[in-house]
Amino acid sequence: MVQRLRVRYAKRGRLRFTSHRDITRALERAVRRADVPVAFSAGFSPHPKISYVGAAAPTGVASEAEYFEISVTRECDPGRLRTALDTSLPPGLDVLDVVEAGSASLADQMECSAWELRLRGADPALAGAAVEKFLATEHVEVERLTKKGIRRFDAREAVLSLTVFEGTETTAGQASSQPCVILRMVVRHETPAVRPDDVLTGLRLVADFAPPVPPEVTRLAQGPLDVHTGEPADPFGLDRDTTRGGEAEPVGRHVGGDI
Repeated sequence: MVQRLRVRYAKRGRLRFTSHRDITRALERAVRRADVPVAFSAGFSPHPKISYVGAAAPTGVASEAEYFEISVTRECDPGRLRTALDTSLPPGLDVLDVVEAGSASLADQMECSAWELRLRGADPALAGAAVEKFLATEHVEVERLTKKGIRRFDAREAVLSLTVFEGTETTAGQASSQPCVILRMVVRHETPAVRPDDVLTGLRLVADFAPPVPPEVTRLAQGPLDVHTGEPADPFGLDRDTTRGGEAEPVGRHVGGDI
């Protein structure tokens, strides 16, 4: 291994219904198509040195902040690598940023996530009252079915902020926009992980609030908690500060040109 790179990518549109396993397969195929000089592990069954960082967004959830690290055997320019990978992926899987890895562990920086939930047809007043009750409650225990059976845990403690907005939603085939409720939350990464649907379950338990249709959920960001803003900070910030200057020599090819 000569260089380790960190990649941020988005999962959008219909690709949000793709499982994490299929996403990883698509990313590894893109690495091959782009002719990235990826390093391989030793042993009887070598595999590419690609590691996925942080908890993956659940199937059915869109995300603007998924991450993986890749080790390469020759130096690559991060900007050209980003273009090569993005070109090799299907629409809806979009490579947003690539940086050279610094010394700090990226996994250790993933402290919290910011989420947005769009609730079509929900009543803003009822949503606001439910959020107030949820935030005023010290503990909100919810249940979730896991591989080990039903698990009961507190969905309130991990929620650092929860706010309500009124927005609009345009449905396919309709010319006019319809009002919708938007919930935005910042949730600390804990074990077990508290998901947006757990918070919705909590709103139902404390205030009998439930959206009339399934919500559209997007992870907006994840990273270290910025104590000044209460939001996730850019986990690539430290890498950009410590990466050596200058442009690396471009190496490799992709379907359409040189990296």
